[in-house]
Amino acid sequence: MTHALKTWKPYFEVQDNGSKLFELRKDDRPYKVGDIFLSQEFDQHKNEYTGKETPYRITYILRDAEMFGLKQGYCILNLKPIEEF
Repeated sequence: MTHALKTWKPYFEVQDNGSKLFELRKDDRPYKVGDIFLSQEFDQHKNEYTGKETPYRITYILRDAEMFGLKQGYCILNLKPIEEF
């Protein structure tokens, strides 16, 4: 399954250059390991998509970890860049 998601510009940039390969998200979708996370750059100041997007494979999902500070209803997705999409 592919999850196309809005990613604010500063976070898209560090994700796209490989510095940030995780996402903290509301756990409101049926994310599964192996799914595709399609990051779509969004300029939050202009309130519009830039047209840039990068696909990643979800390789791990952290859920239900309130004892470590992860708020209920949120998850952390570990991402691996996909070379060909």
